[in-house]
Amino acid sequence: MGLEKREQGPGPGQEPEPEPEREQREPGREQRREGAEEGPPEKKVAWSELFFDLVLVFAVTQVSALLHHDHGWAGTGRALIVFVPVYWVWVGNTVHANTHDADRPLNRLGLFAAGLCGLMMALALPGAFGDRGALFAGAYFCARVVLAALAHGRSRRLTPTPVTLSVLISGPLLLAGAFLDGGTRTWLWALAAAVDLAAPRLTRRAMVRLAFESGHLAERFGLFVMIALGESIVAVGAPAATSPELGAGSLTAVAVAFTLVCGLWWVYFHLAASAVRHGLETAAVRADVARQVLSYGHLSLIASVIAVAVGMAEAVARPGERLPLGVAALLYGGCALFLATFGYTRWHLFRSWSLTRLGAAAVVLAVLPVAALLPSLGALALLSLLVTALNLTELALVRANGSLPGGPAPEGQPAPPVRGRAAERA
Repeated sequence: MGLEKREQGPGPGQEPEPEPEREQREPGREQRREGAEEGPPEKKVAWSELFFDLVLVFAVTQVSALLHHDHGWAGTGRALIVFVPVYWVWVGNTVHANTHDADRPLNRLGLFAAGLCGLMMALALPGAFGDRGALFAGAYFCARVVLAALAHGRSRRLTPTPVTLSVLISGPLLLAGAFLDGGTRTWLWALAAAVDLAAPRLTRRAMVRLAFESGHLAERFGLFVMIALGESIVAVGAPAATSPELGAGSLTAVAVAFTLVCGLWWVYFHLAASAVRHGLETAAVRADVARQVLSYGHLSLIASVIAVAVGMAEAVARPGERLPLGVAALLYGGCALFLATFGYTRWHLFRSWSLTRLGAAAVVLAVLPVAALLPSLGALALLSLLVTALNLTELALVRANGSLPGGPAPEGQPAPPVRGRAAERA
């Protein structure tokens, strides 16, 4: 009584009882269980989405070539008008893949069909304001119809969303403009682009009902920025590779241009990319952040990178000559817009100012008249120096103070995790 029973070993001539078989645990099984307790696994970018992005690479290259051909005010405006439909096709399919299972066969086929339409749009871009206008408009309209069928095919009533507005308004405007010439086509297409841009705000009631996956969405838009930066490297390397003489000046210009691209990459991906994700995760209404920071903010970021790419290509092609004022404006103005956009995105994410980047944008614009007087290589080196100085300054400020100047994060926000606090520095 009161004594614990002790296990006894096997008696003489008895076989020992086999020990209970221990569970073989897979590496990481406990981590998966812990993750399952916290919530569903994070949505990953599907291979079909990355395949769809390959079409976008070609389209961005075509827009860049269009701007390279005519980089005056009118040419810049026309390039922007045709870039908006290309961008909106990508955004629509990205949002659909974010809120649906992109690996379902029907969604994959829809994404492939949209990719084919995007390819047709890219082929039409060089002559979009000429004899290929109908191809451009028709391909856009088909892409939006495909997406509308995927998103609303089972619905018995017409829900106002950006996709339905593009099928009912902006698509027909593009088609109508394709059969008109001159300024009439340009104005109708500009109106269609304006409708597409306004659609997320006009249909906000429907958009707020969508359950966005913040990590996936932030990664997708970051990949688009990566595509634009990659296209800028192609724009720099192509003229140098086809040049009959690859001298020291050209090689130096290529190296300086690559340094500038690395600096722009650092500006976005060092802190800002995590800031976008953290802002989406902690937003009271994710649809508003998706509209303001992703749809609008990244349109500005990518358009500015395209402008910088055109300026760099001109500088590399003639490193010893002065840049024409229009090209210098694209190079410096595009970089200034890229930096200033972070002031807009940080305000909508955290209600604080990105003083370092807004200040750097002002400095870039201020030295534009000086850059127009320098040889192309000198103008390119000056801009690369300014962007590098910005990155070094921000790195020193974060190490010294833990954050960048610009004001506190919005009141009422839950305390972010460690990576989130780092994200707010951007």
